Amino acid sequence: MFKKTEKILLTIVVVSFMAILMSCADNTDTQNVNNVKKQDRERLEEANRYLVKQEKEIINEYISNNGNEFVETGTGLRYCIVNQGDGETIKTGDIVALDYELGLLNGETLYSSDNEGLKTFVVGRGGVERGLEEAVLHLHRGDEAEVIMPSYLAYGLTGDGNKIPPRSILVYRLKVIDYK
Repeated sequence: MFKKTEKILLTIVVVSFMAILMSCADNTDTQNVNNVKKQDRERLEEANRYLVKQEKEIINEYISNNGNEFVETGTGLRYCIVNQGDGETIKTGDIVALDYELGLLNGETLYSSDNEGLKTFVVGRGGVERGLEEAVLHLHRGDEAEVIMPSYLAYGLTGDGNKIPPRSILVYRLKVIDYK
């Protein structure tokens, strides 16, 4: 399924890139260049909308087969509290320590705290996936949750250059150990 999408996306990107290169060859007609740039931007936006829609369908199918009820945020992040903890909700600026397992929708585990140690970060300062920062803002100390991140909230078109492939939808199974 990803092969066809990757071919479509690659074709759009190559055609757009070629159009940009050709438009750069003659800078005398700035209106024509602006039209090409606008067309390229529109093509890329359409390709992006298509990919986001496709990922949403894949996530919906995963959830319907999973059995848990997930909350969807405005960004497309999905989370499910498996076991409720206690305490206040985590806030921006808190230092969070997570026990976690990170994998793909097919069940393959890529990273885990068993191998990598606890994941510790300051919420709102970056350094972790955008989707993970968003997810912890819905959690409390002791919460165990499953979080599904579309690729655009994780590692996007490139992956992490190590274990996470390009355009991967990620699944975090995590427990909030502590926060300050």
